[in-house]
Amino acid sequence: MISDLEQIYSTSIKGMKKSAIRELLKLTQRPEIISFAGGLPAPETFPIEQLKEITNEVLENDGSAALQYGATEGVTELRQILIDRYNNEGLNLELNNLVITTSSQQGLDLLAKIFINRGDKVICGLPSYLGGLGAFNSYGAEMIGIKFDEHGMRADILEEKLAGLKSQGIKPKFIYIIPDFQNPAGITMPESRRLEIIEIAKKYDILIVEDSPYREIRFEGEVQKTIYELDNSGHVILLGTFSKIFVPGFRVGWVVANEKIVDKFVIAKQSTDLCTPTLNQKIVHKYIEKGYFDANLKEIIVQYHDKRDNMLKAFKEFMPEGVKWTEPEGGLFLFLTLPNKMNAEVLFKKAIDNNVAFVLGSVFHCDGSGTDTMRINFSFVSKDKSTEGVKRLAAAIKELM
Repeated sequence: MISDLEQIYSTSIKGMKKSAIRELLKLTQRPEIISFAGGLPAPETFPIEQLKEITNEVLENDGSAALQYGATEGVTELRQILIDRYNNEGLNLELNNLVITTSSQQGLDLLAKIFINRGDKVICGLPSYLGGLGAFNSYGAEMIGIKFDEHGMRADILEEKLAGLKSQGIKPKFIYIIPDFQNPAGITMPESRRLEIIEIAKKYDILIVEDSPYREIRFEGEVQKTIYELDNSGHVILLGTFSKIFVPGFRVGWVVANEKIVDKFVIAKQSTDLCTPTLNQKIVHKYIEKGYFDANLKEIIVQYHDKRDNMLKAFKEFMPEGVKWTEPEGGLFLFLTLPNKMNAEVLFKKAIDNNVAFVLGSVFHCDGSGTDTMRINFSFVSKDKSTEGVKRLAAAIKELM
């Protein structure tokens, strides 16, 4: 090993941290532990038999193209079917408004690569998705957190913060928002709040990044228009993925934006992986085209709705007084707040002793706050294990109270 290895690492890698969630998952591999930690879809929702059928069909009819390099922008048929779906919802997109990425996480990394210089400011929620925070941090961004209320990011605090930054001659690069079933809080931002934030972004001439991995997994409540549609002026970059609504193993996501911004994503992606796997894209396209995707999505929604209701019932039955939680209208997560400022990190050790795991809420807070919170996933484990896991977690909380 060379003598000055630590000295020759780049500034970027020195600023990167291991994913707290990925590291936690290593601790929860023991079979006796019931884990609410991961953001994992339920394996029983994976349409394995249909994928066998479609994979064979793609290889038999289009094998040479499917196994070849593809365009950086993505397979045209897949891009077009996504465009058509968005336009049926009310958007007005063309093919050059969408680029396929290797997962939504790559979209976040490319976003940071395109826009962030070291020391640049980025606005995010308190709390906010750890993968986004990690991507922005790796390029040297300084995150500025905006507190939440029951409707998500507070517009009044956002405007106050932007006004203060403007008075110092500072313009953040973008505002990062997960408006539907937010990760980790599970909150959905109503249209009125979305419009408030759009107007603030326009006033201060700042981009909005709308991260939307869960929007289609709605159990109840009113479907909200995307921020992209409500804006309709090029101020918004929209990220999507098939990981939570189809299968995560394919690693297929996308970015929707003004064509000038999409072109920069294409350039940045070319130096990253050249193209997203063509075979995966063609399978996904065929899966949607044959109607399997929408049918399977309905089954996913029914199953996750049932699992969410089961968990909420268990919370109400077993959690001690003072524990609070969100009740999401969809998605995969809810957020739990402990009583009397109880430290979730201390609780985590006790919970592991009780063979149950969660994710510390503090890792989703760019300012280190949220030490009395935790994220709970309800999509992965069975209902029986979920109920038992809640019992174990409640017992651990009671022990510390």
